[in-house]
Amino acid sequence: MLILLTFHPNNLELFTSRDVDPVLKKIDGSHNIWLRCIHFRDRTGTAKIIKHFGLNPSRVNMIFNHSPLGIDEDVEDCLFDSYEILTPQIKNHEFEAARGNIVVGNNFIITFEITELKILSILANNLQKRTLDIQKWGIDYLFYLIFKEVLNNYDTVFESISRKLDDLEDEVLENSGDESTYKKIATMRQSTRSGRRNFQSIKLLMAIMDHEDFQWLTQPVKELFNQELVHHVDKLWQEYQALRAWMSELMEIQRDNIASKTGERINRLTILSTIFLPITFMSGFYGMNFKYMPELEQPWAYPVVICVMALIVIGSIVYAKKQRWL
Repeated sequence: MLILLTFHPNNLELFTSRDVDPVLKKIDGSHNIWLRCIHFRDRTGTAKIIKHFGLNPSRVNMIFNHSPLGIDEDVEDCLFDSYEILTPQIKNHEFEAARGNIVVGNNFIITFEITELKILSILANNLQKRTLDIQKWGIDYLFYLIFKEVLNNYDTVFESISRKLDDLEDEVLENSGDESTYKKIATMRQSTRSGRRNFQSIKLLMAIMDHEDFQWLTQPVKELFNQELVHHVDKLWQEYQALRAWMSELMEIQRDNIASKTGERINRLTILSTIFLPITFMSGFYGMNFKYMPELEQPWAYPVVICVMALIVIGSIVYAKKQRWL
């Protein structure tokens, strides 16, 4: 699906198509545009888009070959960012990550969304409802709004993680969990790793913005990034690290709980083995069937041996409970 948003001075024009050619014909070079390519995996069509905007043909391979996450520091033709953003959607304690690319040029932004990024759909709907003079601000202001929505998304994601961890913490501290609890925490921790790479990408962008030859963001937009987003990024980064540490702590406690339960089971089995060891010895002793064993001919021998065995079992259990082994 291709969605073209063309910014006019007083309104926003929306055009949707599944084919590349009609969309490219609608593009007017005198207006700022935002082209969303959602679930669009047509390599030929992508090559047409890249060529239409005068970008390096190698960008096609970067889009389809899942280039390393983050800002591509080769910014001669455009600002190219590969993202992997955590979303609030969670399944089996695993957070989903939306992947794609953002391309910023002189008067255009193209987003290649492998999976539809809902925050971009919400942003596009909000832009249609309000008057936003992109002609005045420049297309890089839209880039700022996208990053602002990404950071707001992480507020929601981290709140969701905190709620999940609260529930898992109750299981861990009450020692009511089992190995599945440990796996839930481990899965959640593993699925949030992409958040670290995403923050590193944002920090890299803010670092290269200060370069004098960085042409893709105007000074007013750079100031917005520095004034409004830098503090937000640092706050979220600290919160992210705290959540990761929380997960690690819960995993460690749960690992100790599992080891403790395993130790208790082994201890009980050892005590049972100890209790029945003398009984096993007695039964083995009288199972030798030697001819001259006087007890074998005594009528009271069998009940006496049974009583002795029972006393051994009862005495061993009482002793183990006094020692708090059971």
